[in-house]
Amino acid sequence: MMQLSKELFEPISMDLKQAEEIQRPSLSFWADVWRRLRGNKVAMISLAFIVILVLCAIFIPMFSEHNYYSTDLAGKNKKPSAEHWFGTDDLGRDMFIRIWYGARISLEVGVAAALVDLVIGVIWGGIAGFFGGKVDEIMMRIADILYAIPYLLVVILLMVIMDPGVVTIIIALSITGWIGMARIVRGQMMLLKAQEYVLAARSLGANNVRLIFKHLIPNALGPIIVTLSLSVPTAIFSESFLSFIGLGVSAPVASWGTMSSDGLSAMRYYPWRLMFPAVFISLTMLAFNLLGDGIRDAVDPRLRK
Repeated sequence: MMQLSKELFEPISMDLKQAEEIQRPSLSFWADVWRRLRGNKVAMISLAFIVILVLCAIFIPMFSEHNYYSTDLAGKNKKPSAEHWFGTDDLGRDMFIRIWYGARISLEVGVAAALVDLVIGVIWGGIAGFFGGKVDEIMMRIADILYAIPYLLVVILLMVIMDPGVVTIIIALSITGWIGMARIVRGQMMLLKAQEYVLAARSLGANNVRLIFKHLIPNALGPIIVTLSLSVPTAIFSESFLSFIGLGVSAPVASWGTMSSDGLSAMRYYPWRLMFPAVFISLTMLAFNLLGDGIRDAVDPRLRK
């Protein structure tokens, strides 16, 4: 009798367990993204490299006996050694410390320009994509006109009216750099604004500002974060290029671009002066790009090959 009752209630207990598993809350979207990102070894190695680069750029110059501007003509063009790990330049300045000061400038420009692009691009693209019609037409034609202006010309014009430096580079890159972000956000807004949850929120009395910043932009964060992560290496390369051609930071401030420019003329006899800044530019851009690809795959697994 007891065995019969046990067999009778066993299917009921199995159904209850299945119901509990169904009701159990699943991983949130961002927790699932982080789980997939951790499974991407290349992206995690790139993330570790970026974290180490940031920490070294912050702390190594703080605890070093050398600085980026002190000259020592008696010790110029020294090869890498225990005293000067990356050697010295034509003025006897320690290349190791100058590399890390250059990392500070590159990361500062890259992050600042990316954040400015994020703010302007999200607001501009969000408004254009949400309202559509004439508002979208006017706003995106303005963006197209700005996009047609070469940023190098913008930098040259800004150098005439402003002092050359990091702030000028950030402003120059931000004038047109936000347009790519705006186009991404505009496309997402046009795709999401017809969804049922937006119509439900509107029927409950939500105004346009709440719809854009509470419902639409949070659901478009995946492409926004991917675009943001890929805009950082673009800004870093732009700063290095502008400094290389003499339109970036001025001496004696250390920059990977200025160090590469100085090392180019001495590449035949002192190759380390060009090799170290060029390697750091390449590795930093590669790490950010690989991390951006990993974030893209984690946000949308359908993009995996």
